[in-house]
Amino acid sequence: MTPLEIAMALTVPLVWGMGLVLAKSAIEQFPPILLMGFRFTLTALLLVWFVPIPRKNLVWLFFTAIVASAIQYSLTFTGLKGMDAGVAALIVQLEVPFLVILGAVLLGERPEARQWVGIVVAFAGVALIANPSTFNGSLVAVALVVGGALSWALGQIMIRRMKDISGLTVTAWTAVFAAPQLFVMSALFERGQVEAVQNAEPIVWLAVAYLGIVMTALGYFLWNTLIRRHDVGRVAPFLLLLPLYASLGGVLFLDERPTLSSLVGGVIILAGVGIITIQKRGRSKPAV
Repeated sequence: MTPLEIAMALTVPLVWGMGLVLAKSAIEQFPPILLMGFRFTLTALLLVWFVPIPRKNLVWLFFTAIVASAIQYSLTFTGLKGMDAGVAALIVQLEVPFLVILGAVLLGERPEARQWVGIVVAFAGVALIANPSTFNGSLVAVALVVGGALSWALGQIMIRRMKDISGLTVTAWTAVFAAPQLFVMSALFERGQVEAVQNAEPIVWLAVAYLGIVMTALGYFLWNTLIRRHDVGRVAPFLLLLPLYASLGGVLFLDERPTLSSLVGGVIILAGVGIITIQKRGRSKPAV
């Protein structure tokens, strides 16, 4: 990877981690699913003009948006309301083990033995964090974030099955479909939307702008650019920095104080995900 690509790879987890911190501030006073609806509306309005209409993939994109965006972000950000941003960022790392498991079950892929070990280690870390005797958040929130990670992984499997479509087009049209889906889900599962919009403080609209422009449009543009140029296994390890950025942001901006069990569990999760994603150094294709 070139120095510019390494800088891009370091920026992605920073952008996504800070997005969790800013969203945590916003959803303390604003319905999280409604916030995601505004987020994807902004992303769609920004990107849809620059990509073609993917006529062959429209139906599949609609259903992919339900799984990978509407359901995933509803679960993840509703769960975020019941726990620290740093802890949520750690649990979100289960996206990687779930992706490996679903790849084996649905695509017939054959994970290596070390990847199965990493999966077990990662889930053990989550179990330690969610220990009822030490966890200072909601176990329901943990289940929601875990469900969001599973939904994300299933969405990635669906995206893999699409042919002849660019990453930017996927991002733009997923947002086009996800925005109304999220507003419907907000109407079904949340209350007080009109009052929330009328009384929203500036932090809410700042979060919408950041999540829509920086976290989604910029973040996924950088991510999709990198994974088009390099194997996912070379790029994915950089995402291990996401919980670090989110945890630091939580401490600095939200006054979060991680517990010892969450710190130890977080290290175990990252170790498991690292075992899965970090490839062995090869002779002809050295690892980064």
